[in-house]
Amino acid sequence: MKKNYLVLFFFIIAKFILQYSLISPEYELHRDEYLHLDQGNHLAWGYLSVPPVNSWLAWLVKIAGGSVFWVKFFPALFGALTIVVVWKIIEELHGNLYAQILASTGILLSVLLRINMLFQPTSLEVLLWTLIYYTLIKYFNSEKVKWLYIAAVIFGIGFLNKYNIAFSVLGMIPAVLLTKQRKIFLQPHLYIAGLLALLIMLPNLLWQYSNGFPVIHHMKELTERQLVHVDRFDFFKSQILFFIGSFLVIIAGWYALLFYKPFEKFRSFFWMYVLTIALFVFFKAKDYYAVGLYPVFIGFGAVFLAPVFENGWKKFLKPVFIVIPVLLFLPLYQIAFPNKSPEYIISHPEPYKKMGLLRWEDGDDHPLPQDFADMQGWKELAEKVDKEYSILSKSGNTLVLCDNYGQAGAINYYSKKNIKAVSFNADYINWFDLSKKYVNLIRVKEFSKDEDELKETGPYFNTGKAADSIVNKFAREKGTTVFSFEGAKIDIRKRIQDEIDKMKW
Repeated sequence: MKKNYLVLFFFIIAKFILQYSLISPEYELHRDEYLHLDQGNHLAWGYLSVPPVNSWLAWLVKIAGGSVFWVKFFPALFGALTIVVVWKIIEELHGNLYAQILASTGILLSVLLRINMLFQPTSLEVLLWTLIYYTLIKYFNSEKVKWLYIAAVIFGIGFLNKYNIAFSVLGMIPAVLLTKQRKIFLQPHLYIAGLLALLIMLPNLLWQYSNGFPVIHHMKELTERQLVHVDRFDFFKSQILFFIGSFLVIIAGWYALLFYKPFEKFRSFFWMYVLTIALFVFFKAKDYYAVGLYPVFIGFGAVFLAPVFENGWKKFLKPVFIVIPVLLFLPLYQIAFPNKSPEYIISHPEPYKKMGLLRWEDGDDHPLPQDFADMQGWKELAEKVDKEYSILSKSGNTLVLCDNYGQAGAINYYSKKNIKAVSFNADYINWFDLSKKYVNLIRVKEFSKDEDELKETGPYFNTGKAADSIVNKFAREKGTTVFSFEGAKIDIRKRIQDEIDKMKW
């Protein structure tokens, strides 16, 4: 057992080393990370786009100093813990050390390296999905009711992390009903555990209610702007690519759940996958929403294959199945991570285009992958806003108003002037400080929207000018302009409040 855990420790260390080496220094934090980090400065039981758990982690990052090291620590930790949980799943299924190494290699060298790059709720979500499946396996094996309560707590925390976890239960309930394990629904403790989960979720549900259920507004906006571009063929292609090195192991896991006698009690897991994927396809969900499904099936497949490889010529397959994830990961390593300079990517577009990485959420192809372009130009923006802010703030309170959450969050993260930039976009609509009387305005406008800014806003101030703009040619925000307005002729607070009132749903 001690030897097994030494090997597990090796995988944990390898996970952290890989995560911290996948991003070239030329790249900054991602647009979305700035919003999530700023939520840590505004703790609440909910936000317009996500529940609160990630804001608690952002608060811890802030307490630790807010450096990039700590920003990247929690996603890497959750990725490492996902490996640990699958290791424990294999133990519960009586798999051997080879099965654990096979599964851990496949999970280590997978899409999780990309997901665990960013400070977002998705890393914890994958871990929590895997934990829920682990507790269900433990319950099916032991029928100890404590596992129902543990599962309830995990689901409750998962709900407070990302609502997407509800799909795991929506796929789980009918799947269990299709098998002999349906007897779980006669267990009174199941419903008490459900109440426990509801109790954990309740603060966020009350927050949603008191704020007019913004999640509905967010989902409608997401559907209109992004999900409408989802291609179902691309969705299925991504499912193969996510864990391409373990694809055969996953198939073996599905086969074993249907036909392998020792796994008979876990047959419902196969139907959980089928039904959950069907739900995602029906709702045209983003492909990565389904990533949390796969680690448990890699565990099932590894346990099934390990004894198969013990006899005759099949022993040859033992090292082969370990090497496959490594060999298939190497080409992905070349294109799936921001470890190449923007200049290199633009001069070598074909492999990126072939993998669909140049297609953005607007449905069109661009010179850089969207995520990579979203990691450029933010420090430049913050420095230029700081420069203008230091001039304007001498004459009175200055409001920094941005077009989107990426601009506002990046300014707040990198600013040396303790700026509290805001926006009418995302959660920033709730973070305006209207207790101050503002006499100056810095307006950060996206390039495509800045043509009439001086004409529209200039008359309300004594002076106005286009002070600077982002010139980084690789940034998605290239051309974003910093406008400077001094000496307000109106009460800016009233105009802001009027705009907020119009935008409230």
